[in-house]
Amino acid sequence: MRPGEPGPSCDRGDAVAGRAVPRAPRESQSRPPETTPTRSRPTLHPGAWWLWAISLGVAATRTTNPLLLALLLAASGYVVATHRSPAPWARSYAAFVRLALAVLLIRVLFAVALGSPIPGTHTLLTLPEVPLPHWAQGIRLGGRVTAEAVLFAAYDGLKLATLLVCVGAANALASPTRLLKSLPGALYETGVAVVVALTFAPHLIADVRRLRAARRLRGRPDRGLRGLLQVGLPVLEGALERSVALAAAMEARGYGRTAEVPAPVRRTTAALTLGGLLGVCAGTYGLLTAEGGTYGLPVLLAGVLAALAGLRLGGRRSLRTRYRPDPWGAHAWLVTGSGAAVAALLTLASVRDPEALHPGVVPLVAPTLPLWPAVAVLLALLPAFVVPREPS
Repeated sequence: MRPGEPGPSCDRGDAVAGRAVPRAPRESQSRPPETTPTRSRPTLHPGAWWLWAISLGVAATRTTNPLLLALLLAASGYVVATHRSPAPWARSYAAFVRLALAVLLIRVLFAVALGSPIPGTHTLLTLPEVPLPHWAQGIRLGGRVTAEAVLFAAYDGLKLATLLVCVGAANALASPTRLLKSLPGALYETGVAVVVALTFAPHLIADVRRLRAARRLRGRPDRGLRGLLQVGLPVLEGALERSVALAAAMEARGYGRTAEVPAPVRRTTAALTLGGLLGVCAGTYGLLTAEGGTYGLPVLLAGVLAALAGLRLGGRRSLRTRYRPDPWGAHAWLVTGSGAAVAALLTLASVRDPEALHPGVVPLVAPTLPLWPAVAVLLALLPAFVVPREPS
């Protein structure tokens, strides 16, 4: 063997190495690299959920029939169960349901303890009555409790409870951050304050659940006064840290920076916005009351037009841009239209057939389910079938 020539051991090592690491086939070398799947975007505008829920709340104010109110509760609950996301802010629906039950119970207890102007002949029980001075005439504490008074209070409390549950459905279905992004530029500062206020309760509930679960895993008490005190301090500390982080993020993104607009444009914007909002409030009040049915709709439409014009002019001073804005598509129109149809049909039914939508309690009769108002309420289930579910 000459110097510099490779020995047999080297040839054997090269052969073993060649057998140990085979060459990749040509097909695998030409295959394009795999790409990670992109996350699909939500399919429905958050404003559509709020308009749908507000319309159901308006429909709830037009009736005291417990069967129709139960249908509204079932329809909104089914839509929330099928389209609620796993985000922390979506878990506030159960808290709104508990609040609605508390409101219903308090309304009935007030009718039992303080009496009711509804006369009745079916006495349930007689409480000890507390004598009151002459200047408190018309108010009583205790006394006779009738079935008519309790039933009237239950109907009235159920109407308010349904309205609260509809608001809870909007909180559980619509993302507050996406709703803030969709607001016009003139309402951006106000929208930030409203969104922070709306997300306070869901974040607080999520923090309490997280801390209670951590304490249970460590074998520490999470109930009673001691558990409440030991959980409350970390919750308040987390809320303070979240507020500081939000303030820092807003400052880093140039929050509050506005453009210069002429003084006449600012005055016109303020007049149109303020007048439009007052018109919306007056028109809404007219629609919700039986006496203002004639002027409610025209005043509401005029207020909406004036407010939109003011918001359009006020948007000139906002310099912010939207990254990937949420489109208002066919699904949003269907969801909004279904809620508006329920509100309009129940409003029409309350005018044409008030006895069916407001069952009497004197004499004491069982409520009946009117056919076509019940079918109108079932239109609220349309979002459960036409809106695709968001990916978890």
